[in-house]
Order: sequence, then C-alpha cells, then structure tokens
Amino acid sequence: MEIPVYLIAGFLDAGKTNFINGILEDGFASEDRTLLIRCEEGEEEYNRKALFNVFTHTVEDMDELTPELFKQLEKQYKPKQVIIEYNGMWLIEPLYREKLPANWILYQIMCLVDANTFEMYVRNMGQLMMEKIMNADLLIFNRCDEQLRAQLRSRNLRMVNRRAEIYLENRDGTSEEYVTEDMSPFDLSEGRLDVPDDDYGVWYVDLMDNPTRYEGIQVTFKGLMCHSKKFPGIHCPGRFAMVCCEDDMQFLALVCKGDGLDRFADRDWVKVKATVRVEECAAYEGIGPVLYVSKISACQKPEQEVVSF
Repeated sequence: MEIPVYLIAGFLDAGKTNFINGILEDGFASEDRTLLIRCEEGEEEYNRKALFNVFTHTVEDMDELTPELFKQLEKQYKPKQVIIEYNGMWLIEPLYREKLPANWILYQIMCLVDANTFEMYVRNMGQLMMEKIMNADLLIFNRCDEQLRAQLRSRNLRMVNRRAEIYLENRDGTSEEYVTEDMSPFDLSEGRLDVPDDDYGVWYVDLMDNPTRYEGIQVTFKGLMCHSKKFPGIHCPGRFAMVCCEDDMQFLALVCKGDGLDRFADRDWVKVKATVRVEECAAYEGIGPVLYVSKISACQKPEQEVVSF
C-alpha cells in the first residue's frame, strides 16, 4: 500500500509546529490515521486535543532515518499518511533519494520561512536555505510587513523554484500571493526591450512566468548558443545562472527560430534580436515563449558571464 508523505521543512522558529497544528485540527490529517515524525523540538507544542488519531515518533539524529525505521513504524502504527516535521539543519534530498521506503511517496514538501530571518540564513547558511526553497511545493514566508514583502519580491524567488506556490503571510494573519500582476520589472510600453546584461535572469524569470506579457515584443539579448540534443533542430541560446552557490548552476535557455542560428557552435556568444510569440513548443512541454529571430551576430561575452540573484 502506498503511503503519502507530507514533509514540513524550515529552520527553528519558522512556524512549523503551528502549521502542523492547523493540519491536525482542521486539515487533511483530522480524519485519517496519521504518523507524525518529529525531527526537531521547538518552543511550540502540538495540540494534544488534535492527536486522537495521530501517533508521534521523535528522531534526534538524521542517521536514525532509515528505510528499516520507517517500515518498523509502518508495521507498528499502520498509518494512512505520514507527516514529517523536518530539522532545518538537514538536507532534504538525501531523505527522498535514499531513505524513504519505495511505498512511501513524498506527496508534498511544504517549507515555512520567517521573513525576518531569511536574509540572515541566506548569508550564513545559503546552501541549506536555498535547497529547501528549491525542493518546496508550497512556500510560505510568514511574519511579513510591507518592507519585507518588497524585499522578498525583489529577489525573484521564482528563479529558484518555478514549481512552488509561494505566499507571503502578514503579521495580522492575512496572506497574499508572492507573484502580482504588476511585477514586471521592465517598461514594455514601446514594444521593444534591450535586455541589460546584468538583468538577463530577471528578464528570463518574468518572461517564463508571464509569456503573454511579452507577446509581440521585440527583444535584444546576449546569450550562449545551444543546440538541443534532446530536441533535434531546436536552437535555445541562454545564460548560466548561479542560484545559490557554484555547485548549483542552471542554464536559462529560450527556444529561438529563424535563419542563421545553425551558423554558430554551442557556447558561442551571440547577440539575438527577435520577436516574442507565445505558442505550443515540445521543448517547453506545453505553451511558452518562442523567439522569432530577425538578426543574430557574434558578440563579446558580458562582463559577468554567470547570472546571479
């Protein structure tokens, strides 16, 4: 029998226990037999009244998390689902790559972040923080105010994780979506955009998140030529981006069509002038921005070759 696993991630005092209490009292865990594995003890406690059909197990060291332990707990408690309150100092990937039994399916990763301490953790524990954000399906920044909301949005966290639902939770308990309709960082009123070298990453994120915003816009940008091996005949120049550290590089590619693209070798620096169209494309596995090239030429590489955020 498959057992869905819900992972609640975040650093100490990020609000994980309060979030879990909400799940236990009013959410999906209020009816089914649930195993709650606690990997971190904070100041808050679980609501005992909500634990009538919940069985808890505490783990103090990551080495204790083994397939054998999970199968033992499955046999002992016979849960319909599992919630793991994960230790903020542990990486998530080893858990789902090496430790979960085959029938324990990681259904959702929910990451909670205290907006007041986010920048501090990024500066001092960047890899740990960004790894959680990259893996999250649901990302909640709590204890926000107007200044913190603006600061978080300026970071373009969609670049780190384009899959996740992201919410900003305010001090008064209200919340709002991270992405807003008026978040475009560029003036497109004249129908064209010369993308600054240093802003390629910002533009890429906005273009991929809001392709219809750029429909018919003429853009000019610099990128490394790339000819797709997975999709023969597809040309997709782009830039490398460093998300949080040198070991975490992504290539931000854009599908281009037009004459002259095949004249350049992979990794040649090119300057592209093209018009954006939004259409079905196999490389995007759906609808996305396709750039119809009117001019392409060799160019000098930007002063900063790698995009950073």
